[in-house]
Amino acid sequence: MKNSKILPIVRAGMIAALYVALTYASALVGLSSGAIQLRLSEMLTVLPAFLPESIPGLYIGCLIANLLTTGNIYDILLGSLATLIGAIGARMLRNTHPLLISLPTVIANAIIVPLVIILQAGGGETFASFPYFFLTVGIGEFLSAGLLGTMAYKIIDKNKLLPRL
Repeated sequence: MKNSKILPIVRAGMIAALYVALTYASALVGLSSGAIQLRLSEMLTVLPAFLPESIPGLYIGCLIANLLTTGNIYDILLGSLATLIGAIGARMLRNTHPLLISLPTVIANAIIVPLVIILQAGGGETFASFPYFFLTVGIGEFLSAGLLGTMAYKIIDKNKLLPRL
């Protein structure tokens, strides 16, 4: 099974499913979208430091999660793009300090998600609200991707739970 070409696809699918499940759990308590977000699923964005197939897994998982939780076209497309950018950035920073691995996710979401919130408000919010949403989304991303993600990374790395591919 080690040389199987199916294994990366299975891993990507499992990561996508886990992302959806954790986002849905956050949605149940009202924290998966909006000005204040704390998506537990964002801690998974450190996985590209271990597995390259986690990049499409996270992207597809985010697409599905956004489709199921918000159904908003801006969130489905742009929010998922933020996760994709963060996942690619995490992969690129895989050989740096663990605290830096989640930085692309925090930055991409802090910039893109406020735009999503403003666009989906349909005139209810203006671009003058961007600094507020940048701050609130950024704090949520720092907590979920930054703190929880770094903790997850350290647990995975210390216990050799995933290979480094």
